[in-house]
Amino acid sequence: MILEMKVPSPGESIKEVEIATWLVKDGDYVEKDQAIAEVDSDKATLELPAEMSGIITLKAEEGDAVAVGAVVCLIDTDGVKPAGDAPAAPAAETPKAEAPKAEVKAEAPKAAPAQAPAATSYAAGTPSPAARKILDEKNIAPATISGTGKDGRITKEDAVNAVPSMGTPTGGNRGSERTKLSMLRRKVAERLVAAKNETAMLTTFNEVNMTPINLIRNEYKDAFKAKHGGLGLGYMSFFTKAVTRALELYPDVNSMMDGDYKIAYDFADISIAVSGPKGLMVPVVRNAENLTFRGVEAEIKRLALRARDGQITVDDMTGGTFTITNGGVFGSMLSTPIINPPQSGILGMHNIIERPIAVNGKVEIHPMMYVALSYDHRIIDGRESVGFLVAVKEALENPVELLMNGDAKRALEL
Repeated sequence: MILEMKVPSPGESIKEVEIATWLVKDGDYVEKDQAIAEVDSDKATLELPAEMSGIITLKAEEGDAVAVGAVVCLIDTDGVKPAGDAPAAPAAETPKAEAPKAEVKAEAPKAAPAQAPAATSYAAGTPSPAARKILDEKNIAPATISGTGKDGRITKEDAVNAVPSMGTPTGGNRGSERTKLSMLRRKVAERLVAAKNETAMLTTFNEVNMTPINLIRNEYKDAFKAKHGGLGLGYMSFFTKAVTRALELYPDVNSMMDGDYKIAYDFADISIAVSGPKGLMVPVVRNAENLTFRGVEAEIKRLALRARDGQITVDDMTGGTFTITNGGVFGSMLSTPIINPPQSGILGMHNIIERPIAVNGKVEIHPMMYVALSYDHRIIDGRESVGFLVAVKEALENPVELLMNGDAKRALEL
């Protein structure tokens, strides 16, 4: 029996996916539930498992965009599993042996225009409408392109492959590589540009003395790790708790624009920006206002591991009312984070540097961190944005009183 494997729906809003990588070859024998491909959606990279055991026939190439519900491969369930690797070798090598023949045939017509005396034709060097648009976007003059189309016309493929001049070489390696962005990367780029163009984004800054948090971590981190199964007491739980407190004080920061209306939320779903192997991902910690320090650390660890291992799901990254991003792990001292639409605010953390500051009229050296709040000025005024960031600063500099109700051991469940 021949089974048609179709692309499952990763989520309601996703209509198309891209074949990122085939994990098997055409003609391979696959087992039921074996991962046969990685597919990119505009939100995550997901594995595609085999629905049955049998011989697989691929119907899509890597990089192809396929609609949800489209057939991507066939599985012959009557296929016999090879006794060893040897029988599979000829089948795998047969297409590879034919590939060069196809390339030779494809190259033969391309040589004809170069040898033909049609270079003086009126069509020589004239781009097609699609090619002209691409050349204009690349700022490349058609006169610098040799057309491979009929009578020397510049085709769309010529325009796509054209590379702008990099000046006169003076020696040394000058190689380049052109690779297609993944669907996830393209969607991230689209959303970042939209955030800049469609919001009135501003950024306000402040600085935080991290000494009080460091004292708590130094005193309790070993006991916290031992009590909670190896879970670390990091900075993210303090920042998440400080943010949820500030969102309660300044609810406009926890709201979104919807046309002529404002949607306000009475819960705090905090998106945590993490860097995964496939690019930036923003999983969500649900109802963070109800979580303890242990709960926040456990959930962030779970989501970060799923993102690192490529197991993050669309549901893990859906929603969110506010975002926290930590460029400090990469060494960033100061930045202006970009809003994660449709949210209205994002808090940027940065690296911690010991700096001299004035304390009670004296100069002291303390570990300091710059923090930044980017916000949509259409819905958040300066009073709310500055007040929110000051509330975050106050909570971080006085965590025992403002985040732990005066009892650090109880708050950490020790």
